[in-house]
Amino acid sequence: MEIHLSRRTLLGLAAGVPVSAALAACGSSGPGTGGETTYWYLNGQPQEGVRAGAVDAFNKARPEEQIKDTTFQNDAYKTKIKTAIGAGRAPTIIWGWGGGTLRSYVKAGQVEDLTPWFDEHPEVKKRLLPSSFAAATVDGKIYAMPGETVQPIILYYNRKVFDQVGVEPPKSWDDIMALVPRFNAKGIAPFALGGQSRWTNMMWLEFLFDRIGGPEVFQAVIEGEKNAWSDPRAITALTKVQELVKADGFIKGFSSITADSNADQALLYTGRAAMMLHGAWSYGIQQARGGDFVPSGGLGYMNFPPVEGGKGDPGNTVGNPAQYLSLSSKADSDQKKTAKDFFARGVLQQEEVQKWIDNGSVPIRLGTEKLLAAAKNADFLQFTYDTATKAKEFGQSWDQALSPTAAETLLDNIVKLFQLSVSPQQFASNLNAVTGT
Repeated sequence: MEIHLSRRTLLGLAAGVPVSAALAACGSSGPGTGGETTYWYLNGQPQEGVRAGAVDAFNKARPEEQIKDTTFQNDAYKTKIKTAIGAGRAPTIIWGWGGGTLRSYVKAGQVEDLTPWFDEHPEVKKRLLPSSFAAATVDGKIYAMPGETVQPIILYYNRKVFDQVGVEPPKSWDDIMALVPRFNAKGIAPFALGGQSRWTNMMWLEFLFDRIGGPEVFQAVIEGEKNAWSDPRAITALTKVQELVKADGFIKGFSSITADSNADQALLYTGRAAMMLHGAWSYGIQQARGGDFVPSGGLGYMNFPPVEGGKGDPGNTVGNPAQYLSLSSKADSDQKKTAKDFFARGVLQQEEVQKWIDNGSVPIRLGTEKLLAAAKNADFLQFTYDTATKAKEFGQSWDQALSPTAAETLLDNIVKLFQLSVSPQQFASNLNAVTGT
């Protein structure tokens, strides 16, 4: 999914503005003061340029309503926004991933209920993918404006390396395990992985839980059911991950590789790794950085294969259904008006939609089929669109679906699971302790 992406959305790209510079850019007065409408979001190209372009276009079209934007690297943003919101000094517009973090904002009364506004502006809701609203909704009310792109998690592979070794893409989990020794024998890592970034490991569990037990296994966690992580299907999924680690399925030293640096992406497009599980945003990174790898047809992609005997629908996906803009409840009336005007007239307008498509992304705006078909990345974009819209279940990235407290425990324990320092049973026990918090 994390696509934290994270969250994910940009973890793989966060290289642009130094954290110190980004923090300094906020100024001493702090956000949300003096009537200025402020907006914080993630940096890193190519996404940052699209976000900034949408703000610039709105500011030019509406000189009486100006938005001041400030960008942050992914992890710095998470810390800064949490502190600012807790202190009652949030920016007017809060960029995020919805889900559990949004729920925590709602419980604390820190974001505005946008349901009445959407009722007054039904045309705004009708132009967006229906699946984008689930992670924006808490207890039946909408607390965020969905925006940007849909980002399912995709299994990428290097076609040239597969041809070189003389093997076919995996059609099942057994195929994956059978490919591992074939690639290792040729000195090629079966899978790239930026394990230091933690959420990259999580994508494996998200798919294995779904493919083995179906979405209800993780849904039990979301609903706070006691001992949900100890479900036998969950233990099976956790065990299979460790079997892949023990078989040297991942690049050596994966725990010290970061997604921020795009080192995991480079392993794939340089042929040092054969496959990689990553978000739809990865396509744009490989296109921008991989030389002729993408244009020459070197990049293959597919949905995660089924697991033998598993109950999950192989068409299901996980990742980021959208990105989300919330409105600070502490903003004044003028700030709120400008923010809502931006939601209605500044988010996913034609120019922004085209920029996302040019970057190899699928915007969540409906009616873009002709634009997708005309794009240079048409095949990949159609694959992403079909994956997202035809999936019976689109599971939100776990670290976004859970509360911030539970998500942190999850990420810490996923690192230990991949390092083989906790057993599947210990992992389940540690997570059961925070389920429902």
